[in-house]
Amino acid sequence: MEKLTEVTAKIMAERFGKDNVIALATVGEGDPYVRYVNAYYEEGAFYIITYGLSNKMRQIERHESVSIAGEWFTAKGKGVNMGYFGKPENVQMAKKLREVFAEWIDNGHNNFADENTVILKIELIEGILFSQGRRYHIDFVG
Repeated sequence: MEKLTEVTAKIMAERFGKDNVIALATVGEGDPYVRYVNAYYEEGAFYIITYGLSNKMRQIERHESVSIAGEWFTAKGKGVNMGYFGKPENVQMAKKLREVFAEWIDNGHNNFADENTVILKIELIEGILFSQGRRYHIDFVG
């Protein structure tokens, strides 16, 4: 396993530093649950806008370990509820997410007046990235 290098950081930013659909797996009552979510990657983490009372957030509250899969990438990580989308500590990330998800963010699916509209951060721990015939086993923590 290697640390996130300049090469792998560049691949991750180019591939996932925009609106992406990834599979997010959580654990609920001992069973895995998987769903697709829109996500944005930045510096070792994926960011997702979601409803704080959803099944995925309840599962993450009980078991912070999650797994994700995207375009030629799979990883395990830790789910962190950053709280309300509109709270002052989230202003910078909320602004980025508004830009990245501009195509659909205001389609009525999200209620930004509801304090249960939260930002979910997936802090990556380790992952496997495939690019141009190479396999990178990345340690995001070390």
